Amino acid sequence: MRSLLRAVAALLALAGSVLAGAAAPTAPAASAPALARAVVSVGYTVSDLDRSVRFFTDVLGFTREPGETELAGEAWERLAGVFGLRARVARLRLGDEELELTECLAPRGRPIPEDMRGNDRAFQHVAIVVSDMAQAYRKLRDERVAHASSGPQRLPAWNPNAGGIEAFYFRDPDGHFLELIAFPQGKGEAKWKRAAAGRLFLGLDHTAIVVADTETSLRLYRDALGLRVAGESENWGSEQEHLNGVFGARLRITALRAAAGPGIELLEYLAPRNGRPAPADLRANDLLYWQTTLAVGDAAEAARKLRPPASAWVSPGEVALPPAGGAGFRRALTLRDPDGHALRLAEVIP
Repeated sequence: MRSLLRAVAALLALAGSVLAGAAAPTAPAASAPALARAVVSVGYTVSDLDRSVRFFTDVLGFTREPGETELAGEAWERLAGVFGLRARVARLRLGDEELELTECLAPRGRPIPEDMRGNDRAFQHVAIVVSDMAQAYRKLRDERVAHASSGPQRLPAWNPNAGGIEAFYFRDPDGHFLELIAFPQGKGEAKWKRAAAGRLFLGLDHTAIVVADTETSLRLYRDALGLRVAGESENWGSEQEHLNGVFGARLRITALRAAAGPGIELLEYLAPRNGRPAPADLRANDLLYWQTTLAVGDAAEAARKLRPPASAWVSPGEVALPPAGGAGFRRALTLRDPDGHALRLAEVIP
């Protein structure tokens, strides 16, 4: 993780830390630095950290960053919104991207609901880029990994923005949704073609979240945080239905990116519109909990600029983290987006 943190810190220093205050979020001026400078990591809560680490390293080609962080104390309780928190955290790397796995030793949270669906608004996953979908799928079959899709799907050529992309949803040992994705020539980030030689699992392209209304989400992610819209698509048909496991699925998809790190993809189900909202009492120790960490120049200024409603706060504003065991961050705050997805905005220590 330290190499990524140094890179993000350099990006912050280059961009500067001047943030313009406003009564309401507005699109940033072309010359103003974005509030969110990079997506540092995507992470979620697991029931057994050692088991989950073995799954990602043995099956999916991740490497574990040296060391392990154990979080406890008032600062971490405030940041996570969980009293009495004690947690183990492991950071896994695939290519340039980082996945953060957290096991809450105390208090233990709730499992993922057995009837969790792909269009429920608590849905979130990471998309793992592969160089060969058929080979990657065979490996998952050999490892008896649980399906979420019926099998790999190639999106149809009539869809100009998504045609030719191959994708497959599956589940980790706790039931979290994950995705394999393979890009045809001319689609996806150019780096995936450069990284493909001799490797099967390449990196994390994006994290995807289900949203109720794209425009509402864009007011946070694009206008307030400053992420750029990198692509848009409307997907439907048999392939999309079998990929998501949702009959009649028709999605509006909006891809967002910061200057560095994986993208954030908004999935709005135009049909069916029966996805359930995220539980109002979802907490960081529940296995349904995901968290996307974004680098900011000044956490206090970010809190003032965003000014979310009280219901959106997880932490009580920005939290100063202990110098030892601060996970590479100086100060951070945690809030929820309009659909309940957790965002941690953190100052990166150089």
